[in-house]
Amino acid sequence: MFVNVPRHFFLSGKLWYHTVSMTERLKLLSGNEALALGAYHAGVKVAAAYPGTPSTEILESIARFEDIYAEWSTNEKVAMEVALGASYAGVRTLVSMKQVGLNVASDPFMAASTTGVNAGLVVISADDPGAHSSQGEQDNRHYARLAKVPMLEPSDSQEAYDFMAYAFDLSERFDTPVLVRTTTRISHSKSVVEIKRSRTVPTGTPDFHYNVQKYVMLPVHARLRHPLMEERLIKLAEYAESTPLNQVIWGEPELGVVTSGVAYQYAREVFPQASFLKLGMTYPLPQNLLRSFASQVKRLIVIEELDPFLQENLQAMGIKAVGKEFIPRLGELSPDIIEEAGHKAGWLAGAFPQQAPAIPELPKRPPLLCPGCPHSGIFFVLSSLGRRAKAKTPDDYRLVITGDIGCYTLGAYPPLLAMDTCACMGASISQALGMEKAGINKKMVAVIGDSTFLHSGITGLVDGVYNQGQITLIILDNGTTAMTGHQEHPGTGISAQGKEATKVELEPLVRGIGVRDVSVVSAFDLKALRSSLRSALDNPELSVVIVRGACSVRVPKRGEPRAIAQEKCNQCGTCLLLGCSAIQREGEQIYIEAALCVGEGCAVCQQLCPRQAIGPQSQSR
Repeated sequence: MFVNVPRHFFLSGKLWYHTVSMTERLKLLSGNEALALGAYHAGVKVAAAYPGTPSTEILESIARFEDIYAEWSTNEKVAMEVALGASYAGVRTLVSMKQVGLNVASDPFMAASTTGVNAGLVVISADDPGAHSSQGEQDNRHYARLAKVPMLEPSDSQEAYDFMAYAFDLSERFDTPVLVRTTTRISHSKSVVEIKRSRTVPTGTPDFHYNVQKYVMLPVHARLRHPLMEERLIKLAEYAESTPLNQVIWGEPELGVVTSGVAYQYAREVFPQASFLKLGMTYPLPQNLLRSFASQVKRLIVIEELDPFLQENLQAMGIKAVGKEFIPRLGELSPDIIEEAGHKAGWLAGAFPQQAPAIPELPKRPPLLCPGCPHSGIFFVLSSLGRRAKAKTPDDYRLVITGDIGCYTLGAYPPLLAMDTCACMGASISQALGMEKAGINKKMVAVIGDSTFLHSGITGLVDGVYNQGQITLIILDNGTTAMTGHQEHPGTGISAQGKEATKVELEPLVRGIGVRDVSVVSAFDLKALRSSLRSALDNPELSVVIVRGACSVRVPKRGEPRAIAQEKCNQCGTCLLLGCSAIQREGEQIYIEAALCVGEGCAVCQQLCPRQAIGPQSQSR
């Protein structure tokens, strides 16, 4: 599907022009890249996001264009508010995030639905079925219904590109933010995209048009806006009946399939002869189109990932449909899963074919921190001071360590075992405070990364200062947003578009909040880490330890690799407690893999060895 437009055209009363000639091109794009290019060609002028898999590459891709403004916002709520302000000012705006990020942004997202927009505002939510990189399998289709906004779901990269033009047009036509939902497979899979559009830009100057009843949500104004939202939803439902975003693909009438997104690709593979109603606009649903389709097939099924969102909506319309009775509500779907369900449900003839003999699995590699990771040392110290020392069971631990979202969450795994909770971005500080206020008879330690602290940890620390908390906060400052691919953040002093920006310094920020006990220590100095942590734990007041060290992926080599002098080593295994994958055991022998070791800039293992058996490779031969 393509948007066929003349060389100049009107959208919502504004004259737009193509800046380059229309040419047909083919590009191999991931869904995220296609979304970014589609938004760029649709005339987006401001883009804001916070990195989070599987959405990260959307902002990274669109930030490469120099004639727009793109930012990594402090968090998703800020990104949504920046986008809403830009929309009020009359420019097309894109905001993107992963599914749990929309939880953070939900307050301004709901407000945007109430106020409406000035220029187009498109919100991309990238869901993560299977929880490959998330703390849950949250299905964000429910947000469209909650906010009473239209929702589009592309099923491949071509539609990801095409749908952006529809999304911005819908936003301006109906005075609403538009939710575009993708999933991990759509975001990261690549397919060929035919480019038939080029960038469009408005000729007018951005401006804010004063309208207190529209933009100032006093209760009296909110009550006036609510009926407009309900009227908008009725008009959107009428639009859904005829939009080309929803397609009927006729096959044999014995089986009709209602589906959307990547589930359509799987279902089409399993049921090639069936008739399909592929929904590109999944809220509000086209009730007349659905009833018409259902009346023309003998059996109607719904194939969708995660929750029975479509199925329950069909059933609420009085349309008899099945799906989740046979298809899992958990994890990603696949052609095999759908085919097996089809045989069990009787949608496919015969029994599910026997699977080929299982191929022996390769040895499993547990999740580990990278060799030379600046988090390894502090987690080892936490474990040795508060966990292993004289503790026979976890109940004997001296510390409770509340964790947060980031690479450092891997500190929960063996052999470090130095994290006890992890809920959401920024929660570690507030959870530690809550446990302390509950009267727990152990020292509370909260661990958070630099990007996550700036994202949503500051308010928790303010709460701790205000309410006289007695916790210890460790900020792991590796100078990047590492887990999602090393994006910049306010503490790095570099913008999303690679330009120098004002750097937010952690130390004066923390002291300005009111913390009196603040120390900064090298992530690779075990003696200093142990001393600083002991001092902080002994302080009855709230204390903050900033552990600073560059991410090893960004600084892969810091000098000569370490090695173990075997004549000195007694195989005690102390070095293995770091969990560094460069330190390995083969049979009874422990050795350091030189190709993995980052060198003397780390050397934490050398400081740890009780027999001083670890040193530079050249001196250990």
